[in-house]
Amino acid sequence: MKQSNNPHLEKCRKLVRTHLDLQLFSSALFWADKAATLSHFDPRDVYQLASCMFLLKQYQRAVVLIKNKGLDKTDMLCYYMVLRCLVEAKDYTEAANIINSEINPTSCNVSLQQQDMKSHDGLTHFNVQSALFCIKGKIYEALDNRNFATDCYREALRNDVHCYDAFQALIQHQMLTSYEEQMLIQSLPWSNHPNDCITKPLYEVLLKKYQEPKLTGPFSQFDIPVELIMDNLDIQEAEAERHYYACAYKDCFQITESVLKQDPYHPDCLPIHIACLVELEKSNELFYLAHKLVDLQPDQAIAWFAVGCYYYLIGKRDQSRRYLGKATNLDNTFGPAWLAYGHSFAVENEHDQAMAAYFKASQLLKGCHLPLLYIGLECSLTNNIIMAQKYLKEALEMAPNDPFVLHELGVIAFQSHRYKEAESKFLEALERIKQIKQPIIANKWESLFNNLGHVYRKMKNYDKALEYHKQALVISPMNTSTLTCIGFVQSLNNNFRDAVDTFHKALGQKREDTFSSTMLTCVLDICIEDPPLFNDYSDEATELMKLELSKKPPKTNRLLKMNDDNDVILPFRNPNLRLWNRRLKKKSEDTSSNDPLEDISSNNPTENTSSNTNIEDTSSTHIGDSSSAMVIDSSSAADNSSINMDLSTNMSGKF
Repeated sequence: MKQSNNPHLEKCRKLVRTHLDLQLFSSALFWADKAATLSHFDPRDVYQLASCMFLLKQYQRAVVLIKNKGLDKTDMLCYYMVLRCLVEAKDYTEAANIINSEINPTSCNVSLQQQDMKSHDGLTHFNVQSALFCIKGKIYEALDNRNFATDCYREALRNDVHCYDAFQALIQHQMLTSYEEQMLIQSLPWSNHPNDCITKPLYEVLLKKYQEPKLTGPFSQFDIPVELIMDNLDIQEAEAERHYYACAYKDCFQITESVLKQDPYHPDCLPIHIACLVELEKSNELFYLAHKLVDLQPDQAIAWFAVGCYYYLIGKRDQSRRYLGKATNLDNTFGPAWLAYGHSFAVENEHDQAMAAYFKASQLLKGCHLPLLYIGLECSLTNNIIMAQKYLKEALEMAPNDPFVLHELGVIAFQSHRYKEAESKFLEALERIKQIKQPIIANKWESLFNNLGHVYRKMKNYDKALEYHKQALVISPMNTSTLTCIGFVQSLNNNFRDAVDTFHKALGQKREDTFSSTMLTCVLDICIEDPPLFNDYSDEATELMKLELSKKPPKTNRLLKMNDDNDVILPFRNPNLRLWNRRLKKKSEDTSSNDPLEDISSNNPTENTSSNTNIEDTSSTHIGDSSSAMVIDSSSAADNSSINMDLSTNMSGKF
């Protein structure tokens, strides 16, 4: 009682709070030391003194202070401060030794559980226990014990539903699947907070947004106050991310640009914005953003991620991998950097190295299905159909409504000649896309419509095949590959006059298209040998000519059926699976030219100057048939293999 009535002690405590509010940490430390001495090292004042040391980054000094007074065994807040200081000092081994000395490493110290928190203003036992679980989760995560880390974060939320640190770690680090996230939200003790009407809907808005593409509009299905929807940047960023995964890149870019005007370094919005710049091929804007981030935040993974994305966009893969690797070194759990690192190998057909990067991402992002999707895709491209199906089915279990996964399963079924199954998967993916209710289907899905055309062509349903190929042409007008497919189906359907016109259009777009040229020659030979009938003939003459033509050998079937049965035209790959993955056309690279970003880290002593061996990029894939010597050049976007980064961001994913 004498201590609490000591005017000098109260004066020192007041000075500590005043200087902390003014961010004058040295002054706060000076008076906190005097307050602790006057109170004979009361736990409250020792904790305040250690907090000031923590703010001044004197972590080991704070640990020694608390341990010398023995408060790490008797006071919950001081015990928490010891762990917090060790984490910030990156002394994870010592921190793990402390928490492993407990009876249950994922619970709070038994001797501290019943401590009275009345001496600490505004804190409850559950607040402190939640903070302890949260810091333990960070320790286990740093030691790659992600199962224990997940349990600790869950317990932190159950003790305090407002502990956003724990929620953010679970969501952004992809520790839970979409179903597990939903179950966690439902299991939290919301009944203990009857007057809290915004926390639960806010959490639901921030859950996984790449499991299925859909637009939430103004979030009408969530009970969120209008003020938050209109003005809060986090809510706007969540809406932008949903637009991104619905392939509405222009709408997403408008939202992210608006957010970054108000907060240029919004950590959740930047990955989505960078991904949009890559999708929209805005290399100049990305160059400027990368420079700015490296100048201002050289110790953040997002800065080097932006640099790596810039080099990826302009086609310099070696430099891209160098900076993406640096981003993963700075933040081992930064999902977009791992996926982009794999994409930089995938676009050069380095399947083994791409899969190695995706496997690493799958280990770190256990709740995200995107690494499994890309592993399945790479297995498919190497003709390992069994392994491709395995990983794609695992991805489908985690994200049953993702049309990208359904599309790739359809491609696998097509390659295995299971056309009915391929049709089912493609139609299911198309149904998911239509549920987005966008006025115009994104051009990313041109490959899906073309693949549906291929399936119906194989099933001899030429009318439906033409219908879907023409829809693909609407999505991406005057695409050479689509025009070639239309001409091929018209030839198979004996519609030679239209086929000639279509092949001429395809060759007008791309003169070196070998398949179109060969098919045009075949169709013209047929037209010359079997001229069309004219309406001015009499019915009797017409019948006689038909009878005469029927006696000729079936040249049409001999020329065209052979090509169709031998899979001259293989299924289109989706060129843009998610966070970007458009296979860029090969750009000529002058190795002697000075790149404006080469000096971006010249003054950074930690820069890793090693680079991977440069591998020549190939922009087109020729799919041939030795029996017919016909090939189709698939250098257009519709034929490129799927490369994507997911999440954002989220992903982004965020990723």
